Amino acid sequence: MKTLKLFLSLFCASTFVTVTAQNNVTIKTIPVSNSVYMLVGQGGNIGVSVGDDGVFVIDDQFARLTPKILDAIKKLSDKSIQYVVNTHYHGDHTGGNANMKKEGAKIIAHDNVYKRLAEGNTTEGLPVITFNDKLSVYMNGEQVLVFHVDNAHTDGDAMLYFTESNVLHTGDNYFHKRYPYIDVNSGGSIDGYIDAVKRALMVIDENTKIIPGHGDLSNKAEYASFLEMLKKLRANVQAEIDKGKTEADIVANTTITKEYDDLNYSWNFINSEKIRRAIYVSLSGKEN
Repeated sequence: MKTLKLFLSLFCASTFVTVTAQNNVTIKTIPVSNSVYMLVGQGGNIGVSVGDDGVFVIDDQFARLTPKILDAIKKLSDKSIQYVVNTHYHGDHTGGNANMKKEGAKIIAHDNVYKRLAEGNTTEGLPVITFNDKLSVYMNGEQVLVFHVDNAHTDGDAMLYFTESNVLHTGDNYFHKRYPYIDVNSGGSIDGYIDAVKRALMVIDENTKIIPGHGDLSNKAEYASFLEMLKKLRANVQAEIDKGKTEADIVANTTITKEYDDLNYSWNFINSEKIRRAIYVSLSGKEN
């Protein structure tokens, strides 16, 4: 009986914390251009385009936040959501898919996003339109370029560029002033990540507004600085590998990331140890 009481007590406490955390999430709306907005809540940053054609959304965070997200969108437009594009398959970017489909939205994603969501027994939130390399969506008076980048954050990443608004949504191929999450177990790699950032920088200019997967609204100069960080960390880890250092040696070697540790690039999900390990595993071809 005591065990049961303890379990019920812990369960109730856990439920209370979850509900409280959900209730405390506020969806913040940040204007990016005349028709494009960034929504910040819990999870990946959401992009929203509004206009005569309806609402176009990039990523949808967690299912439990859908009502708040929809409320924020309704303040921007009274038109229906036409499309939702997933930048990759992680739950903090795709968790609201099923809810968005119920609102009438068509889900678009890379082929590998469909595969990974399907493997996870997700049925209601699966994309209905997939692509392999790139596609264009003509929405609200402009062409939106949707292009795949290979084996970067995952194996199914997409970036989106609004050609008239001059806005880029990177998905998780950019963590603003933070260490990135390189999901090596889902096809991500340091070299693919670097190549993805290089490709995006070729598309944009100094006036482009960048919506990162996580973090504050950004620009080309800051994204270029992020690229330099990636290149430096890769070079530092590779130098240690060339010396015959083991994974344990590299994970313990704080000098590899000291420059960016001092800038507080560690955060609650990816600290300096995790980024050193991810780069090592990526470069060594070792399974994590």
